[in-house]
Amino acid sequence: MKKIFSFLILFVFIMSGVTVAQDGWTNLFNGKDLTGWEQLNGEAKYDVVDGMIVGTTVMNTPNSFIRTAKVYSDFVFEVDLLVEENMNSGIQFRSESKADYNNYRVHGYQCEVDPSERAWSAGIYDEARRGWLYPLTLNPDAQSALKMGKWNKYRVECIGSSIKTWLNDVAVAHIIDDMTPEGFIALQVHGIGTNKEKEGQQIKWKNVRIKTENLKPSKGEGIYVENLLANNLSDWEKEQGFSLLFDGESTKCWKSANADEFPKQGWEVKDGVLSVLDNSGDKTKKGGDIVTKKEFGAFELKFDFNFSEGANSGIKYGLGNNGPSLGLEYQILDDAKHPDAKMGAAGNRTLASLYDLIPAVKERRFIKGAGDWNRGRIIVYPCGTVQHWLNGRKVVEYKRGDAIYKALVARSKYAKHEDFGVAEKGPILIQDHNNFVQFKSIKIREL
Repeated sequence: MKKIFSFLILFVFIMSGVTVAQDGWTNLFNGKDLTGWEQLNGEAKYDVVDGMIVGTTVMNTPNSFIRTAKVYSDFVFEVDLLVEENMNSGIQFRSESKADYNNYRVHGYQCEVDPSERAWSAGIYDEARRGWLYPLTLNPDAQSALKMGKWNKYRVECIGSSIKTWLNDVAVAHIIDDMTPEGFIALQVHGIGTNKEKEGQQIKWKNVRIKTENLKPSKGEGIYVENLLANNLSDWEKEQGFSLLFDGESTKCWKSANADEFPKQGWEVKDGVLSVLDNSGDKTKKGGDIVTKKEFGAFELKFDFNFSEGANSGIKYGLGNNGPSLGLEYQILDDAKHPDAKMGAAGNRTLASLYDLIPAVKERRFIKGAGDWNRGRIIVYPCGTVQHWLNGRKVVEYKRGDAIYKALVARSKYAKHEDFGVAEKGPILIQDHNNFVQFKSIKIREL
C-alpha cells in the first residue's frame, strides 16, 4: 500500500508539471511543456524551447501572464531569466485573478524586471493595485545587479509578512506587508500597445523552482526596510534604531506647541489614526499645532499621511530660534484643489516641497491624491544635508545653513527671522491648518 500511495503522489506531481528534488526544492517547470501553467489576461506568446520558457511580445494585447495552478503562502522562489534590452517584465507572486476585481485582471506583488536606464530590477511593484512599494531609489546600490546579455538569478522570499528579493545574490528589496497572504506565481510579458518596434521581443526563463517547507528567514542585509503595516515596528527597524512616535493608540509622545498637555479638542485618535480635524475656520474648535515632547538633532522621520480634498498641513522641524511653531516645513497639500500650490515661487509650496523655499522635483513625485495614503520621509543628516522623500522617491535635497540656503531664506517670507531653521536641536511639529488630515506609522531614529 505504501508503494501504491507513493506512486500516486508521484503521478499527481508529474501531471501538474511539478517535480520534487531531494534538497527540498520543487521544480515548477518540467523543461518540456507548460503543464501546470495557465495563461491569463493578454495573448503574448509563451513557448518551450530547449528547456526554457520563452515569452514573446505581441502588439495590441494587455499584460500577459502564465500562472502556476497552485497558490503559495510562505516560500522561497528562484528563477533564472534572460531578458532583451528595454523589455519590461516581472515575476508575480502572492497574486490573484478574480471576477470581482477588474474582471479577472492579475493583481498582486511583482518582482520587477527592468533593463531600462531606470534600473529598478527586483524592486517590488504592486501590479494593478497600489503601484510601487519598493522602488530602487530606496536601495540605489542594487541598481547595477542586473547583467544585460546574461542569465540573471532572481530570488523571492516570503515568510509571514516579510517579503525580500535578491538579484544575482545582491539584496535588493525588503517590505513588511500583509495585504495578500497567499496567491499564485506568474511570469509576465508586458504589453507593448501598438509599438511595432517592440514586437517580437523575448524573455526567457529556466530553473523555475520553489521551496515551501523548513523555511528559515534570511539574515538582515542592512538595506532599507519599507514597513507597510500600520503603526508597526519590525525587528529590522528596531535594529536600525527606529521607535514609534505614534503607536495607533496613544498621544504620549506629543503635546500642544503652546502648552504642556495634548490639545483637548481639534485632534482625534481613532482606528489607529491620528487626525487633525476640520474646524471650518471656527477658531473655537481649533486644537492648534502639536509637537514632540522630545527634541531631535539629526534624525530620520517616516510617516504616512492622508489629506482630504483641498487640505493644507505640514510637518515642521528646525524649530527653536523663532517661536514654537516657526520652522522648516515639509508641505502637505492637495495641489489640485488648494490655492497655495500656485503661490510662492516656482512651485515651492506644493506637496513635499520645503515650504516657500525649495520646490519638490515634479518629475520625481509619485502622488496619491486626496483620500489615499502617501508615505513621507524627512532625513536631517549630521552634516547638515536634508532630504524630503515622497512615496519612495527623493524630491528635495539641500544643505541647511550654506550660502544657497541663506539666499533662499532671504527671498522668502522668513527673511526677517534671524537664523531661521538652523537650530541644532528641536521638536518635530505637526501643523493644524484647519483642515482634516490624517497620520499614522510615525517613526523616528536619531542619526
